[in-house]
Parts: sequence; structure tokens; C-alpha cells
Amino acid sequence: MKKQATYQSVVYQEGAYYVAQCLNVDVSSFGSSPDDALANLHEALELYFEDTSAATVSDVKTPSLRTLRLHHA
Repeated sequence: MKKQATYQSVVYQEGAYYVAQCLNVDVSSFGSSPDDALANLHEALELYFEDTSAATVSDVKTPSLRTLRLHHA
């Protein structure tokens, strides 16, 4: 029996597309709408976990979105 797990993700617009990024593992995907991006992320995560142990997952309980301003050359 497969275990069910919950993963945190963030969705943001980048140009004409939406990007969905998982915060627990380094996996992201994109689509033409937020829902499309999340559906694509879901598929990408399933493929990711076919080859990777769930032990590599970081626990992200209460993420908060913060803005950082950097000065660079």
C-alpha cells in the first residue's frame, strides 16, 4: 500500500507561464494557468519519487513568503 504525504508548494507567474515549485524537494514545473502548473508539478513529483527515497524530503510546516532586496553589480 502506498503512503500518502503532503507537500508544500508555491505558484508564481513568470512571463506568460505559471511556475509551481515544491518547497520540500527541488522539483518544479510550469503551465499556462496556476492549476495547470500544479497538475504538472504533481506529475513531476510522482516521477521524482519513482527514483528517490521519501527520506530525502525536508519537512516544511508553515512556509511564509518573504521579499528580499539585494544590491548587486
